[in-house]
Amino acid sequence: MTALPNTIEHLLRTEAPQVLGALVRRFGHFDIAEEAVQDALLAASQQWRTDELPENPRSWLIRIAYRRMIDTLRSESADRHRQEEYAASAPPPPTATSHDDSLNLLLLCCHPALSSASRVALTLRAVGGLSTAEIAHAYGVTEQTMAVRISRAKQQIRRSGARFEFVVDDDFSGRLSAVMRVLYLIFNEGYTVTTGSELVRTDLTGEAIRLARLVHTLVPDDPEPAGLLALMLLIDSRRATRTAANGDLIPLADQDRTRWDQATIYEGSELIRAAWSEGDVGTYRLQAAIAAVHASAPVAEETDWVQIAALYLALEQVEPSGIVMLARVVAVAHAFGPARASTLLRQLDREHGLLQHPLTKHRAHAIRAHLHEAEGDAAAAREDFLAAADMTKNEPESRYLSRKANGG
Repeated sequence: MTALPNTIEHLLRTEAPQVLGALVRRFGHFDIAEEAVQDALLAASQQWRTDELPENPRSWLIRIAYRRMIDTLRSESADRHRQEEYAASAPPPPTATSHDDSLNLLLLCCHPALSSASRVALTLRAVGGLSTAEIAHAYGVTEQTMAVRISRAKQQIRRSGARFEFVVDDDFSGRLSAVMRVLYLIFNEGYTVTTGSELVRTDLTGEAIRLARLVHTLVPDDPEPAGLLALMLLIDSRRATRTAANGDLIPLADQDRTRWDQATIYEGSELIRAAWSEGDVGTYRLQAAIAAVHASAPVAEETDWVQIAALYLALEQVEPSGIVMLARVVAVAHAFGPARASTLLRQLDREHGLLQHPLTKHRAHAIRAHLHEAEGDAAAAREDFLAAADMTKNEPESRYLSRKANGG
């Protein structure tokens, strides 16, 4: 897509799932419909101007996407019957309605037949309205690689026979959980980019928040989507203070909290407060509660680390992942001292191999380095800081760890 005024870009992001939903309802063929919608979005990005928008943008997009889909169906040679059927008498285009298909599309994009990476890519394209080039850039791969990933994902959905709309027998809660995991993966990739010179990609964090807000609106009686949205908002409120002017990382304890976004903190805090007591507390509400405790401390020294350590212990019972275990080690260090945290880290490493596991070894070495530093063992701290710096592919984070290794 070409560079767009913000108003048009937001409109396209909002309308993309509605247009796709209208086509899939009428024709089926999710894969062909999705390609047609992308063509329509591209056409809109080239033709629309802020002061010359069509009277009904959704109808305009549906009309263009409908024509593209009919052309594709007519040119399909693999299925002669379908070709003749549509060439003889194409059905009328679907009409724009107020029906919101976003949740059905999210559930379809997060089908269990797909890998995690495929779910993320398809969600950003089909529901987020991002182009293949935009998604590829966000995840540091070539456009061709991302195009293949998206194409294979659509083929898997077609082969699985997945329905566009759910029925009573479908595992709605399981699929909704998959949607939330995908949105949180998108947010986390934007919040701390895996590879490259930037620490943050606001296009990804912003899209994750937009989609989480959408899910919360569509499923208002489920407290976990509210918790997910609260978590994203509370974490994102610190965005402006996470890097210095030169792009260097600023740790949480050193951030200027007067620059945290108070309106975002208020919204996130109110969301988690309202959702906290509804049923068994799940992973996103627990994480949002932790973020709310951080947000409530006017200065780092007033953070209630004892409460955070207790919340991480509860979170570990719900989600016993290495990342959560390491976060509890950090909380214990602040609440009860580095010696106790070091003992806990050694125990968890013996049981779960945190210092060797590909998903945790970088963070585990960085945490152990901080613990060595707090205990006065400069040589051991330097060794672990250098190891952690070598393991991360994020340049601002690597520079920070290298500075720590050299006493900075």
